[in-house]
Amino acid sequence: MQKMDTQKILHDVGHRLYPITKGPWVMTQVWNELLFAHWPLQPEALRSLLPPALILDTFEGEAWIGIVPFHMSQVHPRSIPSLPWISQFPELNVRTYVSVRGLPGVYFFSLDAANPVAVAIARTLFRLPYFNATMHSQRLIDTIDYRSQRTHRGAPAAEFRVLYRPTTPIFYAEPGSLEHWFTERYYLYTVAGNTIYQGDIHHGRWPLQQAELEITRNTMASAHGIQLPDTAPLLHYANLQEVLIWPLRRQAGL
Repeated sequence: MQKMDTQKILHDVGHRLYPITKGPWVMTQVWNELLFAHWPLQPEALRSLLPPALILDTFEGEAWIGIVPFHMSQVHPRSIPSLPWISQFPELNVRTYVSVRGLPGVYFFSLDAANPVAVAIARTLFRLPYFNATMHSQRLIDTIDYRSQRTHRGAPAAEFRVLYRPTTPIFYAEPGSLEHWFTERYYLYTVAGNTIYQGDIHHGRWPLQQAELEITRNTMASAHGIQLPDTAPLLHYANLQEVLIWPLRRQAGL
């Protein structure tokens, strides 16, 4: 496993629309074999599901819901080495796109993970809706066999069983494109009580590929009362993305 060059990542900022976060980063993550699967929705279908303080982002009048399976590696705090039993695990998130004070970011309806320790830490330190799940991610030649079954006590049942694979050479999203709008986001937002929290990240440009997806079972969105349209999703694959994480920051009250 190649060690992450954090200084190189920190100096790779030419693609960012907004300046990199000030202050020290606190955690690294590597996102592997990631699929962006996006479906368009009418804004009204999502706006009522968001905390009122968050502004739903749209692209040419449409809102988007994303389901993003991948697996993590090198997940560890700064100056602490990776530990095999906690630093590598599959993750699956359900997300949409929002902004606060004009800064575009991501809002997560859920994040399922196959590591109870990581779930507990993320729920406490990052105030994110992480859920325990039994998960499997395996590469079969050029195809990813991905399965997830939520097991979190008291949480809505949710299951995801798919096969996906890249189908084109790598490309980089052009500014102004829908792919760029999906991926060039370096803030996450969550709300607890009367407070908005902002989490900042940084990484290089996304090395995207077009992809194919075969779905056997998908109840990830419906677990949150979101009905996916009967249209094929837009699909983008990225084999690897090295990420730096900053601590959660408290924003203005609601």
